[in-house]
Amino acid sequence: MMCEYDMAVVGCGPAGATFARLISKKYKVVVIDKKSAGTKFEKPCGGLLSEDAQKALSQFEITLPKEVLVSPQIFAVRTIDVGAKIIKHYQRTYLNMDRHKFDLWMMSMIPDSVDKVSGECRNISRSGEGFKIEIKDSDQNERAISAKYIIGADGANSIVRKKFFRSKKPREYVAIQQWFKGEDINPFYSCIFDRETSDCCSWSISKNGYFIFGGAFPKKDCREAFERQKKRLENFGFFFKDPLKTEACIVLRPRGLFDFACAEDGAFLIGEAAGFISPSSLEGISWAINSGAILADVFNKNKAKFEQKYKRKTIKLRLRLLGKVIKCPFMYKPGLRKIVMKSGLKTIEIRK
Repeated sequence: MMCEYDMAVVGCGPAGATFARLISKKYKVVVIDKKSAGTKFEKPCGGLLSEDAQKALSQFEITLPKEVLVSPQIFAVRTIDVGAKIIKHYQRTYLNMDRHKFDLWMMSMIPDSVDKVSGECRNISRSGEGFKIEIKDSDQNERAISAKYIIGADGANSIVRKKFFRSKKPREYVAIQQWFKGEDINPFYSCIFDRETSDCCSWSISKNGYFIFGGAFPKKDCREAFERQKKRLENFGFFFKDPLKTEACIVLRPRGLFDFACAEDGAFLIGEAAGFISPSSLEGISWAINSGAILADVFNKNKAKFEQKYKRKTIKLRLRLLGKVIKCPFMYKPGLRKIVMKSGLKTIEIRK
């Protein structure tokens, strides 16, 4: 069977967009994604660009357009331990941005040599020496395309991972986020730990006149835990009115090296689809950009054995993420976290 494309990329977040922007024009590539300028991105994401993500962009001499940024810009994180009733502030240099506009900006840098299909990937199967990808496009028309290689850049709920990496079952949480009118909310970024409702973290942030509160929760009774945490935060000055909208999605939280999936028999994973996301902070943009760039480099510089070379080239990423796993107890074990926060290490004093 002759494949229409050398590569089909499923998903065009930071991972897929980076790969598609950097892949050589000698390949015929198609990107499949359901985002477009006319739709609103609804993935629960605080929309903060971390120092690691800024560094990942800077290696390509990319400058961020002002249209992507939102107000206010924040220089500290207010860390709240609900159980221990401790609040500390730490200096951080995040960029506050509109995540949907950021993704569209990343997509806008993909060259015209890459074909773009606006639609949803409904099924993928092996066909001959390649893959058959079934798509429902933005006009609800169904079509199928074929490609020699399949690249999964489709996040935590990746159809590529589920189809071709079935032995990999990384830990899943449900991220829930709500938007509120924010006129009366102090414009702080908060990181919240509440062991009674979740063994992961929550966040709050102001963004262009709105207040956003969200968190990651174990899947069982996640919505009840989310609402209970909101109630417990009233003791810390949070008062939630009726939300303007509620968003939810699956988010991965790797526990070790065996949770990562890279490549197998023509199928490749990048970004969160591969498990590349920090288990301590849930930051994924930097890992998405770096893994997308690594895979493009592997295809651009080699003629064969792409799977082996991609696995080898991502060893450093996986080891760094393992370091984040080792760091987790100091953030998420209540006793250790209390010691760290009480010590005042790297905290800043807030003057009122």
